[in-house]
Amino acid sequence: MRKPTKWIAALLAIVLLLSGCSVSTVDEATKPTETINLTAVTSAPTEASTTATAALTTQTEAPTTKPTTVPTTAPTIKTAPTTTPTTVPTTPPAKTSFSVHFIDVGQADAALVECDGHYMLIDGGNKADSNVIYSVLKKAAVPKLDIVVGTHAHEDHIGGLPGAFNYTTADITLCPVKNYDSNAFEDFAKYATQKGGGITVPKKGDTYSLGSATVKILGVNGGSDTNDTSIVLRIDYGKTSFLFTGDAEREAEQAILSTGEDLSATVLKVGHHGSDTSTSYPFLREIMPKYAVISVGTGNSYGHPTEDTLSRLRDADVKVFRTDVQGDIFCTSDGNEVTFSVTRNAGADVFGGIGENSTQTKPTTAPTTPPTTKATTEPENTPVVEPVGDMVWIPKTGKKYHSSSSCSNMKNPSKVTRSQAIQMGYDPCKKCY
Repeated sequence: MRKPTKWIAALLAIVLLLSGCSVSTVDEATKPTETINLTAVTSAPTEASTTATAALTTQTEAPTTKPTTVPTTAPTIKTAPTTTPTTVPTTPPAKTSFSVHFIDVGQADAALVECDGHYMLIDGGNKADSNVIYSVLKKAAVPKLDIVVGTHAHEDHIGGLPGAFNYTTADITLCPVKNYDSNAFEDFAKYATQKGGGITVPKKGDTYSLGSATVKILGVNGGSDTNDTSIVLRIDYGKTSFLFTGDAEREAEQAILSTGEDLSATVLKVGHHGSDTSTSYPFLREIMPKYAVISVGTGNSYGHPTEDTLSRLRDADVKVFRTDVQGDIFCTSDGNEVTFSVTRNAGADVFGGIGENSTQTKPTTAPTTPPTTKATTEPENTPVVEPVGDMVWIPKTGKKYHSSSSCSNMKNPSKVTRSQAIQMGYDPCKKCY
């Protein structure tokens, strides 16, 4: 009876041993495949192990394939923007344009700037020049003015701006003050309110766009004198630049110099009609212009431009243009170089001058008006801007000319042209103008 028991025990041990090996084999085979292919495990252990191996291979290879694909696409994303800048700048230069028309308005200032079909008018001459400004804008077919600048409140700079507002509108009107005690300024302010967005007093550092050009305010209200309140601005177009200084004198120039502002410019509109109180040596050294334009009247009583100013410009090797000698002056820029043309006396010796220190004979009458700028007739619907013509009243005593015979209780005043009054040494009455 004991022998069978031993054999049975031995047989059971063998069975258990074999079944243990089988379980361990199945467990090892199924462990990696439980989360991948459950059906393969239950159907056939051999296939399960094969599937598990394949699945493991797939899992381990998957991460290696993702990094190889991601970097291959990334460079295309990074390089895409680098192609854009090379194509964008190639088209605008061919379509851009820039020009400045320095308008001959006698002993006054006015300049029309155009860039890419956008327009800015800097000053407008005297009240009697209103029709001149109207005609210039009409001939240029100006649709509207982006910016109007009255550099300061004197009549010879803002007096003719109502002519511009009679022709068209402006988006913004800049001036260093909003109030000034003169009829000319009151007219200017009225038209600026009606058609120019009102008067805006800019701050130093303000910038404005004019097509592809940039206008920057370099100085404003740099002194207590009205001339020194002048807006000083620079227009940058490509590598060329144009500095307009109004009637800024040495106090305003020094205020700008003290800021350390970059004043370099290709073209300088000389301050205060060439007065010796403007365009000081320190100021001129910072600008270092290649060209300069002086807006000045023939035979004016101030002796502008003075020999001192002309001498400083000559010493700086600046090529000078003058409205009293050459009429209207046109300047164009391609962004790299500027070119000039004039309406008369292209080869004139501008340094010879007609100032108080000149040996040339001063003409007794104003020069003939260039037909290209001052129209002799206007259509019937052209608005009439006060005053009509160029007549003023002068007293028997005193040195001021007036727009009305009733001003200052004058006795037996005489009526003459403004040019004659200036040549006779009369200045504008501040109450009238």
